[in-house]
Amino acid sequence: MNTSTLTITPLAVPRALDAEDAADFRAYGELNRQICEEMVGLPDIAPDAAQMLASWQDPSDTLQTGFVARLGTEIVGMITLSYAQEADANAAEADLLVPEKHWGRGVEDALLSLAESEARAHGRSLVQTWTLHRPMESDRMITPRTGWGRIPAIPLSDALVARGYEFEQVERNSELDLRSDPAPLLAALESAKTAAGDDYRVLQWMAPTPPEFRDGYAAILARLSTDAPSGDMDFVAEEWDAERVVRRERRLTGAGQALSIVAVQHVPSGDMVAYNELLVGADRAGVTHQLGTLVSREHRGHRLGTIVKCANLLRWRELMPLTPTVSTFNAEENRPMLSINEAIGFAPVSYAGAWQKRI
Repeated sequence: MNTSTLTITPLAVPRALDAEDAADFRAYGELNRQICEEMVGLPDIAPDAAQMLASWQDPSDTLQTGFVARLGTEIVGMITLSYAQEADANAAEADLLVPEKHWGRGVEDALLSLAESEARAHGRSLVQTWTLHRPMESDRMITPRTGWGRIPAIPLSDALVARGYEFEQVERNSELDLRSDPAPLLAALESAKTAAGDDYRVLQWMAPTPPEFRDGYAAILARLSTDAPSGDMDFVAEEWDAERVVRRERRLTGAGQALSIVAVQHVPSGDMVAYNELLVGADRAGVTHQLGTLVSREHRGHRLGTIVKCANLLRWRELMPLTPTVSTFNAEENRPMLSINEAIGFAPVSYAGAWQKRI
């Protein structure tokens, strides 16, 4: 394809999805789901346009930008870029969306080139991106620099290698059938509570977070960017306070989503030291997404991860009886968390590869 016939324009961020300028943003939501369907057969791991719009409208913590590629009037691809707003952030996170029927015609290379130039223009020295992979063996399996896990090579991974991206980490996408017998969850929860002892107590609430919990919740959310296994991916230490918790929950629940949080508090200190989050869209019969799960480094070894996961899942079954499945991503080297998942019934359904390039 002669890429001179390709036109690339900024993705408009509309005031609302029924606004006159919202057609491209609605198409972005549809394309996001289409790519996940084509890549791994799981369209529901992608948020739709309604779920994403609030985050794009509020750049307080993360600036979102995007570009739409067209041949004539047909959309043939998009790329989005996310910029963390911490003062020392140096990475741009890119998400390339090119349908299978347009792959190999120069669209992906044009969009990746644009992403790198945009990242430089925003003062960033690093571009990070992710690839999706089916849970299968192929003739060409690739291993990340962490040495944990491996995935089948695909055209996008080949394109990234050709452009100088390093394959850093594999994440496992697992699902739990919420209609299955809850007995393993109940047994695991009771056993973990006994092991943890009286120094730890369970807190649970639905967003918005009550004011008395916001500072503690902000503190444990900040730990996710520093304590979660990330290989050599260069992630900035996020800055959190009670106001950022409020902003985040406004974005997450703005389109009718429901968010449940279970945390563990260390009684002697009063600190929140573990948490788990479950999110479902306005369609309560849709897939549930587990967002963050973390146990702070100083409190690992007390089975707090099992407590927050199992307590939230059991509560969720009662609160949201129509949602059939929970989907979660975990680093392959995060063996403690994966062991919890496997013990309570999560099974792998796809994988993600984490890549980065210094520019």
